[in-house]
Amino acid sequence: MKAVLLYAYGDPSQLRYEETAVPKCGDHEVLVRVRATSINPIDLKLRSGAAKSRMPLTLPAILGRDLSGEVTEAGRSVTGFPKGMRVMALANRTYAEYTVVAADVLAPIPETLNFEQAAALPLVTTTGSQLIERAVKPNPGQTVLVTGALGGVGRTAVHVARKHGARVLAGVRLKKKADAAKLEVDRVVAIDSEEEIGQLHDLDAIADTIGGDTIQRLLKTIRKGGVLGSVLGQPEGADKYDIRVEAFMAQSDASRLFQLADDAARHEFSIPIDRTMKLQEIQDAHRISEKGGLKGKIVLIP
Repeated sequence: MKAVLLYAYGDPSQLRYEETAVPKCGDHEVLVRVRATSINPIDLKLRSGAAKSRMPLTLPAILGRDLSGEVTEAGRSVTGFPKGMRVMALANRTYAEYTVVAADVLAPIPETLNFEQAAALPLVTTTGSQLIERAVKPNPGQTVLVTGALGGVGRTAVHVARKHGARVLAGVRLKKKADAAKLEVDRVVAIDSEEEIGQLHDLDAIADTIGGDTIQRLLKTIRKGGVLGSVLGQPEGADKYDIRVEAFMAQSDASRLFQLADDAARHEFSIPIDRTMKLQEIQDAHRISEKGGLKGKIVLIP
């Protein structure tokens, strides 16, 4: 099969599209023909070596977390996944024509979603939902600010927080306020504006997807006893505030992934796709992703 192998940490030129062996599935695993995958920020950090202290790779490595494809073969102990079934998952080693996945992380793709649409969902929707449901845990009526609300994780967090009855504020850059107005939120806040940050106070929670200097400026807006949920670890200085910090890493959840994919299929929320590229164009795809300014995800087709 063809796959993208990373031989050394570094820039996108370290990614090589080449022939490698088709993986074999164990008794509790499923071999999936990858029809589409997509690029996530963690892929860039793993490739560059920025994440190697907490997520070291055994090189050469195959990157990729989003899986959308068809069942090719199921292990002896696996039931319910016949050959040809369309499936999706938050998985590993998906920059390839085939990958092996534990059966319990696989979810069926809703009928009205195509492979490309499904490939944009697993990591960002799983992360966004767990940011709200496992970290923030808002009660109905509580006010939650979602930073980076136009990103895939942020859009999901907005959707899930609304489902839980929270009052949701979308935090975006000033120049993105018009785009964020299309989200179904109670208010849009420019979180790169000191004036607008100054108008925030006694927030019940912040669901943070961007970190950096922005979250440093926002910590003071959380009420005493409030919550900061973060996908980027505990920010420096957070312990000076009387708040609870819940930092986490997303874990596969097949049933929740299917529910969120079904919500997307019914147009309750969306994860935009900026462009679709061939997997063999991986070096260019990573360069484009790192440059930024995209209006959605880059989906890759093996």
